Amino acid sequence: MSENRRLDALSLAALLVSAHYGLGFILGTAEQSLTLGIAGSLYAVCIALGTIAMMGLAKFYWTKVEQIWTLLGSYYGNKVKIFVGLMSWASLIGIAAVQLISGAFILKVLGISTLPTMLGMAILVTIISLLPVEKASWILRGLLVLNFLSLLYGLWVLHAIPDYVRSPLEFTTSLEVVSSTTKLGISLSTILLLLVDMRYQQFIVRTKDVANVYRGCLLAAISLFLLALLPSSVVVAALKAGILPAGIDGKQTLPFILSWIGGGTDKPLGIILMASLLVPALGVGSSTLQMQTKTILDFHILPASKYSRLLITITNALLSLIVALKGGEIVFLIVAFYAAYVGAVLVPFIAYLLSQTGYYTFSKVSVRLSLLASSISSFLMLALTFIYPSAALFSSVELSIMGIGILLGVLSLFLGEAIDKYFPTADIEEKL
Repeated sequence: MSENRRLDALSLAALLVSAHYGLGFILGTAEQSLTLGIAGSLYAVCIALGTIAMMGLAKFYWTKVEQIWTLLGSYYGNKVKIFVGLMSWASLIGIAAVQLISGAFILKVLGISTLPTMLGMAILVTIISLLPVEKASWILRGLLVLNFLSLLYGLWVLHAIPDYVRSPLEFTTSLEVVSSTTKLGISLSTILLLLVDMRYQQFIVRTKDVANVYRGCLLAAISLFLLALLPSSVVVAALKAGILPAGIDGKQTLPFILSWIGGGTDKPLGIILMASLLVPALGVGSSTLQMQTKTILDFHILPASKYSRLLITITNALLSLIVALKGGEIVFLIVAFYAAYVGAVLVPFIAYLLSQTGYYTFSKVSVRLSLLASSISSFLMLALTFIYPSAALFSSVELSIMGIGILLGVLSLFLGEAIDKYFPTADIEEKL
């Protein structure tokens, strides 16, 4: 592994930023900012805070190298490995759905209906995900850099650079317009997700040493915080300038502003700026499908063949399309799937950490039972609140999903300990 550990702090920071500076981050923040102002950056700011929190586990991940499902699977059994991997796979459905929604609303600025656009996007990302397009990732990142530069240019055109400079000071006070349960739900789901997010772990293990990991995480957190306030500052400036049409959908705000900056959707610059959003939607969507397909194939649930890959990819795309057609605000859609994954794996992962540090060792049957209960309950709550949002407890979908998963995970963990102590567990362990 040592020969692959070549990243310095700056390289690590760049990779960590690119892992989250995507359309969910950009369009989701812009959508929220249409009604909440600078407070619309809450989700994006929480990603920065989560990156700082990640430093607490950075040495652990750097030392262990393996992903969470491999670590838990090697300690508690192969079925645990498969189950945790499946939870990670399921959480990616929401990420892929966000790309379909984003692409549809980008093109809606051109007057194209969202339904055929989402269907077309789903077909395109499916086709692209089946092609060897990994080498094109630098193009997608380059377009996001172009988007970043266009947002800065938009601030300059709208005479709002001083407002952006003041935005870090205004952010905290602006949160007064956000309900306590919403703040708690978004914050906990996002920050805790980053602690168990394998997108970060894969970069950390490729870093030279732990010192560079810490410096890279800190640099990434600062960069993400500054980027978090950029889309909201642009939207607020556009509102003050009165360039947004009345009744515009929040998801359309940033595509509309970019087209306005470029002189309109019929001008070359306007088209380029729109492409800076649309092409990454295709890229991120296809790479997410590839990640999901690889996860399923790695666990040998189906035979590794071209037909299995095709079947899995199409199934993933259909599930993402169903979620996208249901719709919803981008940020809340993302954090709902975050909450489901956190609710599923957090308790078993903490149990594993306790055993590794020597504080307490839970029995294998306890952890397996906890994982089963927390996973089923959190994803059932995700499905229920997705269909009936009014079923959410505490007026927060995210807190409901994560809370029920963690609660039943803890109860099942201690129930498993009682079973292991007072009843024979050999037969139970075989079944679990």
